[in-house]
Amino acid sequence: IVSQTIRNASIFDPKVPARILRMFFHDCFVRGCDASILLDSTPENKAEKDGPPNISVRAFYVIDDAKAKLEKACPHTVSCADIVAMAARNVVTITGGPNWNVLKGRKDGRVSKASDTANLPAPFLNASQLIQTFATRGLDIKDLVALSGGHTLGFSHCSSFVARVHNFSTIHETDPSMSTEFASLLKNKCPSLNNNGDNAGQVLDTTAAQFDNDYYKQVIAGKGVFGTDQAMYNDQRTRPIIESFAKDQNLFFREFAASMIKLGNVGVNEVGEVRLNCRRAN
Repeated sequence: IVSQTIRNASIFDPKVPARILRMFFHDCFVRGCDASILLDSTPENKAEKDGPPNISVRAFYVIDDAKAKLEKACPHTVSCADIVAMAARNVVTITGGPNWNVLKGRKDGRVSKASDTANLPAPFLNASQLIQTFATRGLDIKDLVALSGGHTLGFSHCSSFVARVHNFSTIHETDPSMSTEFASLLKNKCPSLNNNGDNAGQVLDTTAAQFDNDYYKQVIAGKGVFGTDQAMYNDQRTRPIIESFAKDQNLFFREFAASMIKLGNVGVNEVGEVRLNCRRAN
């Protein structure tokens, strides 16, 4: 049921796969994989989905749709957290990436706070900060590099990278680790520091609808969109892993699947509930 829902939604809107994959990552990184990212804000509580890094997380309707169909087929059985985990696997598989077995049995959390989204890795962290952020979730350096490969799908708004091409530092207008032709391309996409319109931005690799290892090749060529992409390439701890994934797509696929299973086990809630509506606690 989940995979059919995902497939149909992705045909209708090709941005769905990237959005679902990001939703899973943002859910698991904050309070564990407990579907807390799906809860709507209430007058008393500003929820995770309204925290700054999550304003651009979309496609919640796809999860709602899958949940409604599952409630008809087998009521009160499948948690929203499990649906998000399965959906993340399905979007990777239908875009040409690896398949893996999603462990089920997650329960849905009842707490969702916008302030917790400050724990999400920001696009300007350096390699040590990234490694540290992942370590607090029990994820190691290989997981960091493999999961970053999820950026093979999708698109970034200007706000996440514009500081790399305008006023980067007192010495350099643009980030010197970026290829010059790529820097001017990004400058044209985002002409000013502050106001670039909602739709301006840049795809994250040259095959944005295809799950492949092209992201790593772009990073090596100085065409990573985020500061974090280049930071990992410039660090001796992460660079060899990037190079190995760029050379060997099957290796990347195996490691990505293994890291997604680890990510899917972060802070799993076994005492929560199975929500009837993913947008609110029962």
